[in-house]
Amino acid sequence: MDLIDEPVSNTPEFSVSEISGAVKRVLEGEFGRVRVRGEVGRVVVARTGHMYFDLKDDRAVIASVSWKGQVARMTVKPEEGMEVIATGRLTTFAPQSKYQLQVESVEPAGAGALMAMLEKRKAALAAEGLFAPERKKRLPYLPRVIGVVTSPQGAVIRDILHRLQDRFGVYVLLWPVAVQGQGCAPEVARAIAGFNALPQGGDILRPDVVIVARGGGSIEDLWGFNEEIVVRAVAASDIPLISAVGHETDTTLIDHAADQRAPTPSAAAEIAVPVHADLLAHVAGLDARLIRAAAQSVSQRRQRLSDMARALPRADTLLAPATQRFDQWAERFPGSLRALMATKSQELRSTAAGLRATTIRFQIDKSREQLETRSTRAARAITAQLDQQSTRLAALERLRQSLGYPATLQRGYAVVRDAQGTVLTKAADAAKAQMLEIEFADASLAAIPQKTSKPQKPKSTPPPPQQGSLF
Repeated sequence: MDLIDEPVSNTPEFSVSEISGAVKRVLEGEFGRVRVRGEVGRVVVARTGHMYFDLKDDRAVIASVSWKGQVARMTVKPEEGMEVIATGRLTTFAPQSKYQLQVESVEPAGAGALMAMLEKRKAALAAEGLFAPERKKRLPYLPRVIGVVTSPQGAVIRDILHRLQDRFGVYVLLWPVAVQGQGCAPEVARAIAGFNALPQGGDILRPDVVIVARGGGSIEDLWGFNEEIVVRAVAASDIPLISAVGHETDTTLIDHAADQRAPTPSAAAEIAVPVHADLLAHVAGLDARLIRAAAQSVSQRRQRLSDMARALPRADTLLAPATQRFDQWAERFPGSLRALMATKSQELRSTAAGLRATTIRFQIDKSREQLETRSTRAARAITAQLDQQSTRLAALERLRQSLGYPATLQRGYAVVRDAQGTVLTKAADAAKAQMLEIEFADASLAAIPQKTSKPQKPKSTPPPPQQGSLF
């Protein structure tokens, strides 16, 4: 029975990884950076800090992911049901054979006038650096005094006091304010500034940390905590401040300016102080972990050293390849050296053939003529320069002599000086001097000024004869 050969296909075969990589390159190269508008579906934040959520419309869904660093830089966090515009890059996730959008930033789409104004104000304050992480202060671990800015009525202050009493007893100062309405913003700002104005060691204890708290409500109810005056007061506070406005899903601008945000007022109290019993248990647990970790580290290092010692090869095995290469180079060295010497000898003979006595003598004579010509030109230029400078110096000397004050003395003028040699140009200064020195053209004379109680009117004298030309 004859065997029939099966047809052989010329279609190339690809591995799964090759196909996945090709799809990834095509998708990322075709789209690159995109902006996608849609409604946020489920939102999941992993323990690592990465955020996974869906973008959908009425016909399709795109899986989206934002890494931990991107989530930290987001000014608007995606929430389920929110319509947003996500900016990022399309890519693939090979282990699940799907494509996804790596989201870098999220902005709300179709926000109302109130939300648009809130975002604009938030951007302006952020541009001033009021929300910068480097401005935030570290909370004290065990504060002695806690200042609370909230309404004295309601459950907020009672929840905070109850939670503080359960955890770690501290001294609490309450600054009552309105937490809703037109008076909310200025009262809260004055309360924060008032706590900061308290002196250290005064009659009223200065808080170590301040909690600004309010219960939940609509965006209109919480709008006082979005006012610029409150945000600036929070940013200017020298005392570390915890924002605890609204419930966990409520976000106001002071949350960004505060040093720490708490999801609820009760959580703010938990953040401010530790539990006394938990603190003792934590210290004991750390002590036990330290002892176990030290023992385990020593044991692991000892075992690793033993394993590495067994895995090390022998010295002759390590040196064998290098020894073999050395032997090969040693055999090739004499032949390479002879070839190099032959090449250099040929170059030397070629160079020596071009060296003739007549050629060298011609070059020497030519260089000597050029040197003599340049020397003659240089000497002439120097001589001309010296003559020019000498003529200019003589002219300046004549000008100095004609403009100097000795020449002026020759024309009948004099210079008056006091005992210290200061030149006097006014009669009042000369009258105050004890001794005068008058310099004429040929010599100097000493003179004593005449003291008079009142200035005398000069006698009328005939005008002096006109002086003729001195020239």
